[in-house]
Amino acid sequence: MSLHNRGVRQDVRELGALLGDVLKEQTSTGAFETVESLRQAAIAYRDGEISSRDELRTTIEGLSPDEEGDVARAFTTYFELINLAEERERVRAVREGSQEGTLDDSLDKTISTLADDGADSETVEGILNDVLIEPTFTAHPTEARRSTVKAKLRSIADHLKTLDEHNLTDHEADDVWQDINAEVTSLWQTRQVRQRQPEPQDEARNVQWYLENTLFDVVGEVYSEFEEVIADEYPDIDVPKLFEFRSWAGSDRDGNPFVTVDVTDETLDTQREIVLDRYKTQLKRLSAVLSQDGNRYATTGAFQASLEADMERFPSVSEVAKERYPEEPYRQKFGLMRERLARVGDVRPGGYEDEEELLADLETVDASLRSYGGVDIADAFIEPLIRQVDTFGFSLASLDLRDHRIQHTKAVDEALANEGIDYRELDEEARAELLTEAILQDEPLIDMESPGDLTEESQKVLDRFVALGDWQTEYGTEAIDTYCISMAEEPSHVLEVLFLADQVDVVSLPDHVGLDIVPLLETEYALNGADRIMGTLFENEAYGQALEARNDTQEILLGYSDSNKENGFMAANWDLYKNQRRLAEITADYDITMRLFHGRGGSISRGGGPMNRALLALPNETVTGQVKFTEQGEAIAEKYGTPRIAERNLEQMLDAQIRARNNALQEPVEQVPDEWTAAMNTMAAAAREEYRDLLETDGFVSYFEQATPITVIENLNLGSRPASRSEERSVEDLRAIPWVFSWTQSRCILPGWFSLAAGIDAYLDDGGDLDTLVEMYEEWPFFRTTFDRATIALARTDLEIADEYAALADSELREEFQPRLEAEYEQAVDYMLEITGRNSLLRRDWLEESLERRNPYVDPLNLLQTHLLSQTHLTDAEERTLRLTVNGIAAGMKNTG
Repeated sequence: MSLHNRGVRQDVRELGALLGDVLKEQTSTGAFETVESLRQAAIAYRDGEISSRDELRTTIEGLSPDEEGDVARAFTTYFELINLAEERERVRAVREGSQEGTLDDSLDKTISTLADDGADSETVEGILNDVLIEPTFTAHPTEARRSTVKAKLRSIADHLKTLDEHNLTDHEADDVWQDINAEVTSLWQTRQVRQRQPEPQDEARNVQWYLENTLFDVVGEVYSEFEEVIADEYPDIDVPKLFEFRSWAGSDRDGNPFVTVDVTDETLDTQREIVLDRYKTQLKRLSAVLSQDGNRYATTGAFQASLEADMERFPSVSEVAKERYPEEPYRQKFGLMRERLARVGDVRPGGYEDEEELLADLETVDASLRSYGGVDIADAFIEPLIRQVDTFGFSLASLDLRDHRIQHTKAVDEALANEGIDYRELDEEARAELLTEAILQDEPLIDMESPGDLTEESQKVLDRFVALGDWQTEYGTEAIDTYCISMAEEPSHVLEVLFLADQVDVVSLPDHVGLDIVPLLETEYALNGADRIMGTLFENEAYGQALEARNDTQEILLGYSDSNKENGFMAANWDLYKNQRRLAEITADYDITMRLFHGRGGSISRGGGPMNRALLALPNETVTGQVKFTEQGEAIAEKYGTPRIAERNLEQMLDAQIRARNNALQEPVEQVPDEWTAAMNTMAAAAREEYRDLLETDGFVSYFEQATPITVIENLNLGSRPASRSEERSVEDLRAIPWVFSWTQSRCILPGWFSLAAGIDAYLDDGGDLDTLVEMYEEWPFFRTTFDRATIALARTDLEIADEYAALADSELREEFQPRLEAEYEQAVDYMLEITGRNSLLRRDWLEESLERRNPYVDPLNLLQTHLLSQTHLTDAEERTLRLTVNGIAAGMKNTG
């Protein structure tokens, strides 16, 4: 039996034809013919049928501003539709693999393997109790599409699903295509580029959409399927909580002055409202299902007591419930539970105090059903809701606060100055000593609500901590219980946050600590000083008490983006690997449980790539079971926009983390041969030197500005946060996202591969050999995963297109840098092919096919973009088209930054 009616080639062909019809209808036959000629010329060049892109250039250079806009819109829309076709193909692969039992990274295979290897129930239960996976959604500006555009594309995707998975009559299929045609027409008529900068509330709503509309429903299914898998081999194991979702959207203040106390307050309120509404909807649905006749089916005494307590709590509501549902006790109970949910955060009494009270009610219902013939009903309807409440609580996603350490230091300095203490002049040791004493003393050192004269920025920091206490009182500690410190480099940077939290009673040692304080280690100085920073904190009396109150668990955030931008791809990845192992050693020395928080981006250079493989490549010493990682921008849409793909992603993460934790228990310290470590040390050092030399060569920043569309990207209104940390123009000051985004647009994705070959050259020159690198690739997960990610960046690079951008730069800059980049690229490709033993860079056929399908269609957009960038003056229409080409190339590359 075939599960599907269509295939990706049919979807691509028919969507492309439909777009052509819309193009003719909405513009003109001439516009259609122009787009078609560009498409055919691009394909002909890629296929080797013509020897140059001169025909493409000639056509583009002869376009009027209106025609340029039509061309940019046509190719951009094409990629948006083709992305939907490829997404549908991913769903087909998952469904068919699930049906046939051929999926890689499947939970049933992993559990069966554990059983075959002799793992007993106690061992597997211990692994599951250790595992907690925490995807953390951020507001980082890597999503180029407007929300309106995404909504239309989601509607088209739903129609494609109907065509693919349902048996339709011809008339029904025609109706679906009519709807698709209308949506594509509307998409064509819709503005693609944002006219205003998104506000933090917009970014928070974007994250909330995926939580509410996809993940809320998917979580219960993941648990249900996993419980079936576990029951086959280990029927006595109760599956614990395995997932928790978190968010930075609306609470990440680092570099974003628009994330205010009011924004965070609104975010917390909105998220509680969303999740409570979902629970009320679920309970209403249950009322329709659980219509048991109380005269025929009994309930437990605990259930009856719970129902009577609610009736006493709400006499008038209970009368309505009894009148509407006579002798239907479960329906009466659900009506009263909805009333309690409606009163959460209300001035009226009787609302649930927290999610634990709601869970207690649901578990009472569950037990009653199971006692009186309703096991299947409980499994199908009550258990999934219990999992949802356990996962999403009353907050939907817990918020992490974040700010730059400089802001805390300034705020503490100014506030203490008003108390006669010169904090600024103290050295690091004296600062730590002062803060420790202040935290340990009973009386506050600062009046946080009236601290005296402060700068505006410092006042905002103190206001945030005052509000934090109020938020935890109103929404519960778990709603906002983590504080991340960007660019943390000293123990005092962590103690400053603990001190400020202590001043507002969010921390009251030794008994109450309502906050995990998380240093973000991202600079070379911080990463290499990790043992100094964390060791000092673990030995600090105040911080030690705080850790004890938080179950002796220390969360540490590792920055992938800035470390890559600072040191280059190979050196950054090796630094992160080494320092993870070092952090594992020091936390073990102090008997502290480490929870690593991986600050990964969507792009290869910023730590992106398949999360399950990344989890399996982590050093065994670091795999405690708990893991946290950022999800951002277009990666959120790609992973969580479609329920079946979201479910598959969660399954793969869970599978990988179970395997990784089991590996760590079997081999607590990963045995890496000294020869391999020495090889990596040599390669990373040489790669860092070559990368830094490139960045520090006179003229490189100017070349970057001239040979990429960075100036366009900075004004694209991608996110609420500024693109640079200051007004200065330097690579160091530029944020990692626009840095990567710009190179991706120019098809020279150097952040993902530059200096890789230089590192390998140095190793070979030092007496190393390729056979050792081949062995490392075959046997060392870290090395294999790192190099596989680099091959993807190399495969997505197109030097011919990059040359078009290089031609925009001054000739002396072009001659200085472009040959250097090309030589490094070509050598890296040769090395990658030798080391991996493949004939092509990519190990996955579907990815290679996708690139081949896309490249001819991206080329015209790149050439149009370079044509517009070369102009000294652009009309308003041309400016809009230039910004649209950025969206189109991002859609074609399926990546921004």
